[in-house]
Amino acid sequence: MKKVVVLDYGSGNLRSAERALTRVGADVTVTGDPRAALDADGLVVPGVGAFAACMDGLRAVDGPRVIGRRLAGGRPVLGVCVGMQILFERGVEHGQDAEGCGEWPGTVEPLEAPVLPHMGWNTVQAPAGSVLFDGLTDQRFYFVHSYGVRDFPLASGSVPSPLAPPLVTWAEHGDRFVAGVENGPLSATQFHPEKSGDAGAQLLTNWLATLD
Repeated sequence: MKKVVVLDYGSGNLRSAERALTRVGADVTVTGDPRAALDADGLVVPGVGAFAACMDGLRAVDGPRVIGRRLAGGRPVLGVCVGMQILFERGVEHGQDAEGCGEWPGTVEPLEAPVLPHMGWNTVQAPAGSVLFDGLTDQRFYFVHSYGVRDFPLASGSVPSPLAPPLVTWAEHGDRFVAGVENGPLSATQFHPEKSGDAGAQLLTNWLATLD
C-alpha cells in the first residue's frame, strides 16, 4: 500500500482528497509536517482560494522547499486546482501579482469566458502517451475556478531544455486553458479528481501506480 501525504497548509479540500485516495487503496495522512511530506511515497498538494493566500500558507509549512526536494529526488508530487496553479511562476488575481513555486514557466491569470467561475463538468483533451488519463477518453471532470494558465511555453518547445517537454492536457471554457500536466515526477490537474466520481478515482489510481 502506497503511503501518501495530503499536505495541510490551510487550503484545500483535505478530507475529500483523503477519502478519495483512501478509496483507491492509498494509506493517507493529512499533515503539514515537512518531514512526513518528504518521506511519503507520494505528496498531494491541494488548493482552494486565492493564489497569493495559498502561497503564503505553503511557505508557512516550508512547502516550496519540500516540493523542490521531492522533485530533485524523482519523488512524485500531484498538485490539484490551486495546488496546480502555484506550481507555475506567478499568479495575477484581483490586481495582485504573486510569485509561485516556479516549477514551470507561465502565469495564472483570469480566464476569458462569458460566465465565471467555470464551475461544473467538462471534458479534456489529453495527449497521446498520458499516464494520468489512461483509459479516460471522453470522460468528464469537475472544475471550479476563474483563473488558469492559458499559455504554457514549456509545452510548446519554445523554451530550450534538455528534458522532454511535459505532457499537457487542455480544456476549454471560453478559451483554452491547461487542465493537467505530466512532467516526470510532477503531475497536476486544474479540476478536482476527488470530486470527479469514477473518472477521478481512475485518475488517482493511475497516479498511484506511478509511485515507487
